[in-house]
Amino acid sequence: QVQLVESGGGLVQPGGSLRLSCAASGSIFSISAMGWYRQAPGKRRELVAAITRGGSTNYADSVKGRFTISRDNAMNTLYLQMNTLKPEDTAVYYCNAIIYSVNSWGPGTQVTVSS
Repeated sequence: QVQLVESGGGLVQPGGSLRLSCAASGSIFSISAMGWYRQAPGKRRELVAAITRGGSTNYADSVKGRFTISRDNAMNTLYLQMNTLKPEDTAVYYCNAIIYSVNSWGPGTQVTVSS
């Protein structure tokens, strides 16, 4: 199987930037797509950005133009570059991987955007 561990979360001021990383280990060759989700208190978990092994990307409308998802060639590491951060971006961010239609999740990392 695959193990996912997020890092890079923390406290940042509005307008600032943050880069999240997700380290994948195990059967990473079987991963067909990876993505970032987030969940704020009292809200449903939502897709932020996704990328396939072939490099195709998809973004939530709320982050288009501000966030960029990327990966290394072997999909060992997934990144989320977050720029022009807003307070509404505050949430726990989760790394996701799809392996033969099965979702795997990391434990999450907290991102707080506040003055």
